[in-house]
Amino acid sequence: MADDIQDPTGRIKQKLVDSKEKWAREGRLLTGETDAPKRRRLPPGQREVKNWPVLDLGVHPNVPAKEWEMKVGGLVESPATWRWDDLRAQPQVSHTSDIHCVTAWSRYDNRWEGVAAKQLLAVVRPKPEAKFIVFKSYDGYSTNVPLAHFDDDDVLLAHTWEGRPISRDHGGPVRVVIPKLYFWKSAKWVRHIWFIDKDAPGFWEVRGYHDLGDPWKEQRYG
Repeated sequence: MADDIQDPTGRIKQKLVDSKEKWAREGRLLTGETDAPKRRRLPPGQREVKNWPVLDLGVHPNVPAKEWEMKVGGLVESPATWRWDDLRAQPQVSHTSDIHCVTAWSRYDNRWEGVAAKQLLAVVRPKPEAKFIVFKSYDGYSTNVPLAHFDDDDVLLAHTWEGRPISRDHGGPVRVVIPKLYFWKSAKWVRHIWFIDKDAPGFWEVRGYHDLGDPWKEQRYG
């Protein structure tokens, strides 16, 4: 797996990291409603917001679209390197979905545009032994998901939100969107997508957060 990105934790944002690790140890925000029916739109412990809060490690990498590059590799038949023109040359899709953040807010009806995860999978063709994906970002962040959760109709590599390019503070020029999981799994500023056969927990997962992160099962912490 590519390992050229350094762990970004440092003084400027260490207080934020320490605070969220404490949340995990204390089980903050948990309601215990682990069997909430998915027909209910708001997962347990969440509140609806109208704005889009900015939550990250405190670093907002400046990656102009013309300089953006994403490598896709690991257990795939056709490793790929996409630049901005390559991304835009793929079939484009639009999708509307809700955001559920582990810090207990949800925002309804976000309109995204980008490239469907299924299109990326069709291009790189994961090998049969590929079971998990690790995303790495330009700020050094990483997170993991089972391949089965990435291979879903509502998952995409998004470059547009509400008709405008995704802003730098929200992960532009390109971020992952996986609506069925807490939003820390939807990596901002995506730089690497790596297919692997064994699970490899990412930044928050090794700091007490749940390995999967299903909001309906209230999988905030592991």
